[in-house]
Amino acid sequence: MTRARAAAGSLVFLLLAPGVVAGLVPWLLTDWSVDDSFAWPPLQIAGALLVLAGTAVLLHAFARFVVEGLGTPAPLAPPEQLVVGGLYRHVRNPMYVAVASTIIGQALLFGRPVLLAYAALFMAVVAAFVRWYEEPALTERFGDQYTTYRRAVPAWHPRLQPWRAENS
Repeated sequence: MTRARAAAGSLVFLLLAPGVVAGLVPWLLTDWSVDDSFAWPPLQIAGALLVLAGTAVLLHAFARFVVEGLGTPAPLAPPEQLVVGGLYRHVRNPMYVAVASTIIGQALLFGRPVLLAYAALFMAVVAAFVRWYEEPALTERFGDQYTTYRRAVPAWHPRLQPWRAENS
């Protein structure tokens, strides 16, 4: 796959998957309006920072699929190479963590507890998807390379020191 096709496919997937999950659904649930009974300025600031950080991490992770993987995060057009650079050296699932952070950030920003419940549901579904589909598919596709990476890099919480393949 060319980088141009990978970039185009990744952009479409970005709008369809995280765009819907972290954008459209929270908007449908809250109309992005503030509930003053739960909104507290320090939490709103923290929420805004989580939304910004989650968005930045998500964009970085998608870019890694284009540049390093020569593919997309979409299962229909997977990367040709295992993506283990950038933030993937710290955590195996930065996209999912970023989407959850964005949803939680919106919950704090708008004072909307329903989004905390939605974030928990999102993470439960994603954890099941990763465990029962993604990890077996990556093991089949990339074999020992993925197994080594999986043993060294946590799935959900970042390691402080970046992993390097030669360290394993």
